[in-house]
Amino acid sequence: MTLLPLAPEEEPPFTFSVRLQADEMAGPNARLRARTQLTIAHWAGNVDAASRVCDKLVDNAFRHGKAFKDGRVPVRLTVYPETAELLVEVNDANPEFPGFTEVTAMELNGRPPSGLWWVSHYCGRLSWDVLKDDDGQVVGKTVQAVLPPSWEASA
Repeated sequence: MTLLPLAPEEEPPFTFSVRLQADEMAGPNARLRARTQLTIAHWAGNVDAASRVCDKLVDNAFRHGKAFKDGRVPVRLTVYPETAELLVEVNDANPEFPGFTEVTAMELNGRPPSGLWWVSHYCGRLSWDVLKDDDGQVVGKTVQAVLPPSWEASA
């Protein structure tokens, strides 16, 4: 039997992380930082759409989640090397996400779009899971949006 060497994991072409102050300006701050970083990185996708999604996820973490003890909301942007998709991750200290299915539905039914609606509008995939510390204790949740490098807005 011959053992083959493991293929090294490919490094993402772009990663960025920041901890934003959890206040009314958290969303707009996230939008500005995401737009700047994705532009500098020459991400192939729609930078404006990605920036808006980042804004909405961070704003939702501030308004509906809970800041960590330091009063901040962590945000990470990563471009997948194989697909050029953008992963936007936002953490908050509330481990629950009540009504996830309802708030992410594309049907507006006369209502204004929710923040998470924009992820679907930009052909993104949205998910969430509990966030655990190194000891396995639940300390919050992570909300993820994966955005394609190209998109066509939904009707």
